[in-house]
Amino acid sequence: MAVFKINGPKLELVKEKKIDLEKNIQKLTEDNLETVFGYQFIATELRVDNFRFDTLAWNPESKSFVIIEYKKDRNFSVVDQGFSYLSLLVNKKEFFLYEYFESTKKNLSRDEVDWSQSRVVFISPNFTPHQINSINFKNMAFDLYEVKMYDNGTVLYDPVKAAESSESIDLIMGEAKAEKIIKEITNYTIDDLFKPSWAASREIFDILDEKVMSLDPNIKRNIVKNYVGYKIDQKNLIIIKMFKSGPSIEFNRSQPSDFSDPEARVNYLPNSMKFYNQHISYFQLATIDDIDDAWNFIKQVYKRFMEKE
Repeated sequence: MAVFKINGPKLELVKEKKIDLEKNIQKLTEDNLETVFGYQFIATELRVDNFRFDTLAWNPESKSFVIIEYKKDRNFSVVDQGFSYLSLLVNKKEFFLYEYFESTKKNLSRDEVDWSQSRVVFISPNFTPHQINSINFKNMAFDLYEVKMYDNGTVLYDPVKAAESSESIDLIMGEAKAEKIIKEITNYTIDDLFKPSWAASREIFDILDEKVMSLDPNIKRNIVKNYVGYKIDQKNLIIIKMFKSGPSIEFNRSQPSDFSDPEARVNYLPNSMKFYNQHISYFQLATIDDIDDAWNFIKQVYKRFMEKE
C-alpha cells in the first residue's frame, strides 16, 4: 500500500526504503518491543539444543513467552520452523524460566506461565503467498508481520491476517508430530470462549463486538485465554469476558464515578487496586436490551482514552 505525506494542498509519495540487513529489523524491534507489541524484552540470539532463535520476549498480558524470528529472505517454512520453536517451549520450560530470571532478576515458576498461550512471531519485509496460506489453520500459534521502512523515518509493522479455517494443522504435520504441541499450546478463538449452551450470551457478544470494531479503525481485537481485549496502541480500551448469563465488559483505569450513569449500572471490581494495581469497573450484560447502555459506556471510555493520548 502506498504511503503519502501532506505537502501543502498536495499529497507526496513517501518512498519505501530497502531493508538491507536482517539485523536492522531485529535491533529496531528489540529496542521497541513494548511500543510495537506490548512485550517485554528478555534475551537475544539464544541457542538451545540445535536451534538458535533471534529474540525471546515476555507477554505480560497473557503471561506467556514469545519467540520472535526475523527474516530477510523468503525461503523458509513457517510451519516447520514455527513448530520447532513451539516444541522448544513445550519441552524446555526450565530454559525459558532461567532466561526470564537472568533478564529480570525475578523468579518465575512454571505454574505462573500460561504455556498454552505461547506464540512464535515472524517478522519480514515480505512473505510469499505460500507462507501466508500456511497459517490458515485453527490451531496455528504463529503471527506474521510485514515490516516496512520509509524515507521519512516511518516504520510500519503490518500484521498478516490469516483466513478463518476449521481445519487442524495436524492434517499436514502428521498427528504424531503435532499432537503434543497442539495439546499444550492453543491458538484461542472467540469460539473457545463460549460453551455450546451459551447461545444467548454469544448473540449479545457478536452484536457488541461488531459495534466496538466499528468505533475506530485503529482498534485491534486481541483474543486470549479468558477474554477478548480491544486495543489501541497496545493499550486495552476495554476487555470483554464471557459468561453463560451474558458478556461482562471491564473498563480499565476507571471507577463508576467516571461515568455518566444515572441508573448506576456500572459496578466497581472489588480489590482491583490490590490485584491489578489499577481501578477497574465493569458492566454485566444480561439481554440484548443492555447493549444500548453498554455502547454508551464504551463511547465514554473511548472519549476519555483519546483525550489522554
